[in-house]
Parts: sequence; structure tokens; C-alpha cells
Amino acid sequence: MTQKIAILGASGYTGAELVRLIATHPGMEIAALAANSKAGQSMAQVFPHLRHLDLPDLVTIEEIDFAGIDLCFCALPHKTSQEVISALPGDLKIVDLSADFRLRDPEAYQKWYGNPHAAVEKQGEAVYGLTEFYRDEIAGARLVAGTGCNAATGQFVLRPLIAGKVIDLDEIILDLKCGVSGAGRSLKENLLHAELSEGYNAYAVGGTHRHLGEFDQEFSAIAGQEVRIQFTPHLVPVNRGILATAYVKGEAEQVHEALAKAYAAEPFIEVLPFGETPSTHHVRGSNFCHIGVVGDRLPGRTIVVGALDNLTKGSSGQAIQNANLMLGLEETEGLMLAPLFP
Repeated sequence: MTQKIAILGASGYTGAELVRLIATHPGMEIAALAANSKAGQSMAQVFPHLRHLDLPDLVTIEEIDFAGIDLCFCALPHKTSQEVISALPGDLKIVDLSADFRLRDPEAYQKWYGNPHAAVEKQGEAVYGLTEFYRDEIAGARLVAGTGCNAATGQFVLRPLIAGKVIDLDEIILDLKCGVSGAGRSLKENLLHAELSEGYNAYAVGGTHRHLGEFDQEFSAIAGQEVRIQFTPHLVPVNRGILATAYVKGEAEQVHEALAKAYAAEPFIEVLPFGETPSTHHVRGSNFCHIGVVGDRLPGRTIVVGALDNLTKGSSGQAIQNANLMLGLEETEGLMLAPLFP
């Protein structure tokens, strides 16, 4: 049976990516598309690359009849999601792509996002949406909170190493480069072509990036003690992709073995042969994540590099992976698209 899907926030990058992927999904059908600022327009007007698809026109959220919807993707801005989701039917399955339900502690949410949470009861209900590590919980969930794209990349690289106790928890440095689409589609001066091209820059330096809240939450839970990593993100002038380089204290062969063992059965995560490193080119437009391990010239030090597409595996592809589980479909359904190259 085909599952009826609604997408709220369909005029953003993650909304468009959801449409692109669901268009060839054998078990899902897009029944409603909402984008309040673009209501009344067609998706072809907003995203000409989707012109070939037979899609419903964009409407306001209030115009959608959710009685016939099996699952709703919320690709809305932070803070907006918690207000909208609170008003949706209580039995509707929801995958939220914003940050509003990622942090379990309301005080942590207020610390990182600067305002009190407006839907604390639903915050406690939400399951963290890193599929490979919360698969069973996601399958039975009503509300799943998709991870941040930076947070997902860093966790794929580091979670098995923390769980396997093969690295020093006090010496973890994560250096991450992210494409411009990770900043969303809204107009921002620093994202103008003349401001961004021909250079790249670090931002949120010194431990102020909001995805640190996810790292703190998840890594500390795995270790059973407080874990605080050093993390610096960089904005690079490419449209898609994240490359995360982790510098850790641990034996390279043990690090590689721990990653290879953890992901041996995972369909979307590929641990490369020892000594090889990945490129964002090799995962672009796909739901795959590639991880490489190299021994540093300093004894006992290791470099781990992870690459994924921030819009797919880091966001919309991950959301569909979660939705598949929630709807009782095969986890990989609609997601085995080969990466785009070159």
C-alpha cells in the first residue's frame, strides 16, 4: 500500500530534496506540499528542476487535510517546528528536520537556541533520528527528530570509537567543512556569491556552534561520563557536502577495526580500506557516508575522515530512512540512488 506523505516547508532546500527522493520511492506518494510564503504557486515555479513531476501545488499548512496523511515531514525553520507540530493531529507520524526536538533536556535546548522550548511534552516524546544507532526506537516512534547535518557526520566518525573505548576522550578534535546549502535557502549577505566565492572561513569558533549540544548529549551518553570535544566548522564555497576530519589519540589499526566492525552490516556507511580517505565528490546526491582512517606520523595518533551529502544523508535522506522504519517499509527503500559524479 502506498503511504500518503505531506511535506511542510517544501520551498526550502531540504523540502526540495525530499521531493526529489520521494518522487522515485515505490512506497510513498506526495499528497500535500506546504510553503506558506509560496502558497498558490506550483513546485515547478519554485524549483524548475522538479518540473517533470506531477505534484500538488503549494498551500498553507492550514489548508492541508491531515486525515488522509500517513506521515508528515516538517522541513521548517527552528522554533517554527515546535509550534506547528504542537498543532498537528496527535496520531500523525512526524519526522522533523529542524533542531527543535533533537535535545532531550529543555535547559540544554534553551542554552543552545536562546529561547525556552514551547512544546516540552513533545520534546520528551521525540526519538533522536540517527538511524543507525536508534533503529528500534525509531521504528516504534510517532515523532522523530532528525539530526543536524554536521552532528550526523561527526557522530558517524566518532560514536564507534567512543563506544569501543579505543580513543582518549579528552583529546578529540573535529574539524568540519560544510557546503553552502547547509545554511538554508533564505537570503543572507554572507552567502552572496561575491561574499563567499574564492575563499572559505571558520565560523562559530570557540565552542558556540549549536550542534555541539548534540555532540555533548550523545557522546556523554555513550561514554557514561561527560565528553566535550573541540569542534570548528568551516563554510566552503560548494553547494553540497560535508567533510569531517577528526584528530584522535588512539592506535590507527584499532580505530579502523572498530569502525569497520560497527558498520559492517550498514547499507549506507562504507568504511574504506585502511589508509584511504573519502571525498565529498564520491557521495554527492546520495544517502551514503564514506569513512577513512589514516595513521598519523605521531605515534598513537590517528586521523579519521568522514564524507556525506548534507542535504541527503545529513538531512532529507536520513529523514526518509527514518520514515521507512516508522511506516514498516524496507529501510533502504527509495534511497539506493548512486552518487552523482563528477
